[in-house]
Amino acid sequence: MRKKTLTIMCAICILLANACAWGQDASDSNSAVPVGVSFSDIIAGPVELARHQDEFSSARVEPARMGSKHGVAVIFEGTEDLHYYAKAETASAEGLELKIEAKSNDLTFGQAIYTKWSIFKDLVGTDVEVYVGNFAIFVPIKTAPGITPNAVELTDVEVKISGIACTSMVCLRPFEKTLRARIDWSQRDSWKVITLETTGDQDQVPTAPGYSAWFALGLAFVAGLALNIMPCVWPVLPLIVMRIVEQAKQSKGKSITMGLAFCLGILLFFASLAGANIILRIFYGTVLQWGDQFRNPAFVTTMALLLVVLALFMFGIFTVSIPSAIAGKSGSGKGYSGAAGMGFLAAILSTPCSFGILAAAFAWAQAQPLLLATIAMMVIGVGMALPYGVLTSMPGLLKRLPRAGRWMELFKQTVGFILLVIAVKLITALPETRRAGVLYFGVVLAFCVWIWGGWVSYNTKSSRKCLVRTIAIVLAVAAGWVFLPAPAAELIDWRHYDANAIETALQQQRPVLIEFTADWCLNCKAIDKVVYSRKDVARLIERKGVLPIKADTTEKDSSATIALKDVYSEPAVPVSMLFIPGRKEPIRWHQIFFADELENSLKNLPDKKQEPKYDDEKGEDKGPS
Repeated sequence: MRKKTLTIMCAICILLANACAWGQDASDSNSAVPVGVSFSDIIAGPVELARHQDEFSSARVEPARMGSKHGVAVIFEGTEDLHYYAKAETASAEGLELKIEAKSNDLTFGQAIYTKWSIFKDLVGTDVEVYVGNFAIFVPIKTAPGITPNAVELTDVEVKISGIACTSMVCLRPFEKTLRARIDWSQRDSWKVITLETTGDQDQVPTAPGYSAWFALGLAFVAGLALNIMPCVWPVLPLIVMRIVEQAKQSKGKSITMGLAFCLGILLFFASLAGANIILRIFYGTVLQWGDQFRNPAFVTTMALLLVVLALFMFGIFTVSIPSAIAGKSGSGKGYSGAAGMGFLAAILSTPCSFGILAAAFAWAQAQPLLLATIAMMVIGVGMALPYGVLTSMPGLLKRLPRAGRWMELFKQTVGFILLVIAVKLITALPETRRAGVLYFGVVLAFCVWIWGGWVSYNTKSSRKCLVRTIAIVLAVAAGWVFLPAPAAELIDWRHYDANAIETALQQQRPVLIEFTADWCLNCKAIDKVVYSRKDVARLIERKGVLPIKADTTEKDSSATIALKDVYSEPAVPVSMLFIPGRKEPIRWHQIFFADELENSLKNLPDKKQEPKYDDEKGEDKGPS
C-alpha cells in the first residue's frame, strides 16, 4: 500500500513539474531575452573577418544615429597593418573593394556611407586608398514600412561584408561574412550617435541646409545666372547671340520670339533633369545628385575630350558650319527649332565647369518635397535663360559692345587655353590606370581634328573631302579602341619579382613564368592584352601550378632591372621566360604574339597536385578538391 502511495505521489509531482515547466515556457514564448535585458543592448558580437600572424580585423553591428538619420553602424577593430581596399580602381582585383550591404524584412536601407580612407604605399610605391585599424561605416535607414510608429518593434538586421584583407606583405583570401543584429526601433532616439569624416566623392545622405525656401529659390536663380560665365559655355556664346539676332533682323517681334525659343531650349534641359529626378525618387527611392556624373570615368573622359575639341575650335583649327535649322530664313519654322537646340546645347556645355556652383541648390532641392524640388531645378534654368531673353528682346544693347577686331581673336585663343586647363583638371580626376590612355587618345584626337579641318577647305572636291575625313574618323576610332578601354582585371595572380621565391620554386620542381615589363614599354602593355589577358592561358597557369612573376624594370635600380641584365643577360624588355623543371635554360619570348607557343608549352606540363580544401569558417578538412 505504501509503495502504491509513493508511486502515485511521484507521478503527481512529475505531472506538476511538467505543467509548471509548460506554463513557464508559455509565459516566456513572447520574450526572446532574459528579464531586464533590453533588445537594444543585444547586438552582434565582434566577428573576426581576417587574421594573419599577429595582424587581425573584426567587425560588429550596432544601431546608431548619424546626424538626423537612423541606421546601423559597422564597427571595425583591428591592427594597423591589415587593411581593406577602399576603391575598385586600386583594389588588388576587380570587385574586391570593401562592400557593406544591410537588409531586413521591416526596414529599407540606403547605400553605405564610408569613412575617409587612409593612404597605403604598396611594394612598388603606388598610393592605394585603404581602410585600416579602427573605423566605422554607417548604413542609413531609408524607410521603415513594416514598423508601427511609437510601438516596441524588434527588428532583425543582416549586414553582409565582403572584400579582401591584405597586409603590407600578403593578401588573404577574399571573404564574405554576414553579421546579424536585433535592434529596438522604439529606442531609436537613444541609439549611439556617431560622426564620420567622409570623402567628397561618395554618396552622402541628403540633408536640407538650414535656410528658407525663398532663400533657396533665390540661390538657385543666382546659380543659373552664374552658368553664363562658365568657361565651358564661352565658345558658343558669340555664335548663339549673333545667330539669333541675325535671324531676327526683320522685326522686333521676330527677335523676341526667337529669343524665347532659345530660352525654351535651356529650360528643356533642366526639365529633363527634373524629370530624371522624379523617376529616380518615385521608382527607385533615390535622388539625382548633381555631380554624380563626374564620378563616372566614362562621362569625365567624354567631357575632357569635348573640351579639347572646343579648345581646338577656339584656336581656329576647324570651324563649325551653322546648321540650316539655325541659319534658315526668318520665315522658316526650322529657325525656332534650331534656336531651341542651341539653347539646349548651351545648357549642356555649362555642366563640366558648373557642378560646384549648383551643388548647394541641388542639395537643398533633394531634401524637399518632390514638387518644390522640381520648381527649384526649373528656377536654375530660368536664371540661365534670363540674360538671353533680355538681350534678344533688346537688340539695341548689342550696339554698345566693342567692334570685332584682333582683340576678339586673342580673347578666343585665351579661352582655348582655359578650356585645356579644365580638360587637364578633369583627366587628373580619373583613376590612375586610365589617365595615360586618355592623354594619348587626346593627342591623337587633336591630330584627327586637325586633319578634318586643316587638310580640306570649302572649295575642296567632295570626293577628296570625304576621303580625308574618313581617314580622320578611322584613325580616331582605332586610337579609341587602343587607348580608351578600361584596364581589365588581371586574370593571373602575379607575384612581385623575388629571387628567393623563384629559387625555392625551382628547387621544388615547380614551373616559373617571369614577365619582364616596364611602365614606359608600349610593347609590354600590348603583350598584357594579347597574351596574358587570355582566359585559356590564365587557366593553364593555374592548373599547372606555375609560379607567375611580374618583374617590373621601370626603375633602373630595382632588383628586377639588375637581374634582367646580370642574371638573365637580356638587354631590354619585353621578354617572357618559362622555366620548366628538368631543363637548364628557360624558353624565352621577345615578340608580342606568342600566346599560342606559351599555351602549347604549358599544355605539356603535368597538372599540379591537388591540395585538400579547408572550410574557411571551421578550418575543417573537406577532402581533396
